[in-house]
Amino acid sequence: MKVSDLVEKLGLKVISGEKGLNRVVDGAYVSDLLSDVMGNARENQVWITLQVHQNVMAIASLKDLAAVILVKGLTANENTIQHSNEEQIPILSTTLSTFDMAGKLYELLHAEK
Repeated sequence: MKVSDLVEKLGLKVISGEKGLNRVVDGAYVSDLLSDVMGNARENQVWITLQVHQNVMAIASLKDLAAVILVKGLTANENTIQHSNEEQIPILSTTLSTFDMAGKLYELLHAEK
């Protein structure tokens, strides 16, 4: 499944990083603790978080994540958006809670298997 499929099927808003919408998604990681994501997230996963600052993209790039999903209608700050566009890692947004977004993403990714 590609990031663009997630956008379409989950009704996500694309904030930035549109050039990365063809990235392949292999799973997801949910955490708001940056060191936890840095130590445990895997390449091609989607990161669900409420963190919006530039360090989010530094970690997403370091871990080669497929995309970042911001919950509760949050949007990234300008530096984060700029970094997302440079790295071609999409930042997506949903009005759903972390719990609801994780559940919907889990169902979608596991329905494909």
